[in-house]
Amino acid sequence: MRHFGHIPSASRAGLFHQEPAEFTSDSPASTLAVALGATLYSPATRPRLADDVRKQAARGVVSMVLCLEDSIADADVEAAEANLVRQFAALAAGTGGDVGVGAEAGADAPLDVPRDAPLDVPLLFIRVREPHQITDLVARLGDTVHLLSGFVLPKFTERRGHAFLEALTAAEKTCGRRLFAMPVLESPELLHLETRAETLAGIATTVDKYRDRVLALRLGVTDFCSAYGLRRSPDMTAYDVQLVAHVIADVVNVLGRSDGTGFTITGPVWEYFRLGERMFKPQLRRSPFLEGRAEDLRTALIEHDLDGLLREIELDRANGLLGKTCIHPTHVVPVHALSVVSHEEYSDAQDILRPERGGGGVLRSTYTNKMNEVKPHRAWAERTLLRAEVFGVAKEDVGFVDLLTAGLAG
Repeated sequence: MRHFGHIPSASRAGLFHQEPAEFTSDSPASTLAVALGATLYSPATRPRLADDVRKQAARGVVSMVLCLEDSIADADVEAAEANLVRQFAALAAGTGGDVGVGAEAGADAPLDVPRDAPLDVPLLFIRVREPHQITDLVARLGDTVHLLSGFVLPKFTERRGHAFLEALTAAEKTCGRRLFAMPVLESPELLHLETRAETLAGIATTVDKYRDRVLALRLGVTDFCSAYGLRRSPDMTAYDVQLVAHVIADVVNVLGRSDGTGFTITGPVWEYFRLGERMFKPQLRRSPFLEGRAEDLRTALIEHDLDGLLREIELDRANGLLGKTCIHPTHVVPVHALSVVSHEEYSDAQDILRPERGGGGVLRSTYTNKMNEVKPHRAWAERTLLRAEVFGVAKEDVGFVDLLTAGLAG
């Protein structure tokens, strides 16, 4: 796998100063945590889930979550588990899947990826409801468990977390394969002010104990909003909802530190993907699109409420988050385009980390537009170079509009 691997190599060469590196499900956890990018969620009830997975991989998706939790009805859980076992078998065999819950054979449109194409499977995670599902599903998957990268653990707290992570440890022993956990921080105890500090401390203790198996922490902002009967509009980001913004800040404060104790924390889901009536002016500046001769793209993004998504992605990174939960394929390319390291960022990071700068000091940036202070900016520079490894470095004259256009064209 590699980011932007779905676009022609000649196009990649024209966009990147340093192309995204290849990685596999067996790559180091530090690489995979950054490489998750836009993690696309899909209900485990999808009747041709194997087809869906391969189709999205061909469009640039590198991580997916197959959900047995909130995205499906309680009555469908048992059938969805059985469907997952069938779909993993279909993926392993390179075929298109089987009939799932509530569907007739052939109900979905045919896959637009040739059936004899090389098998290209993203990092796959299963979102379970309860700990016992982890050991049960690993046993039922049998040899096809080699396609599984781990599990997403919902409503994670210290009390619930230990049971989930012990089940993960037991499942690893059963299958002999490394499996990762991605806890979702979404419980009311975390949202409520009077219990937040204690809850965060408990979560920190729990994930630290299983550090080698916790790939990333995910934020369940929809559940946060639900606790107060809120829902943000497509004109607003998660950071405009102050209750949510404060929780994100506290989670990063405790669990996202750059001193070796922190974890990768991913951005919240963007819920919108259809045209709706707008209340506020579009948030996308016109000038970057005029420079790239891509004003039609700007119009399309605005019409599909993706200008708000782009703004939220930028705010995610400014607030210490990396990657994003996605519920629609159209969200994937924007997340990845804005994850590419700019030539200016790369230049600054390299300057800061030069061996001769080990003693600290201040220097003018190569672009002569800012101060780079070596010691305070070192952690940022290290994170930037790790992101550069998996998402690549854009050429000096390439902006996110170019990357977005190329990614959408595929």
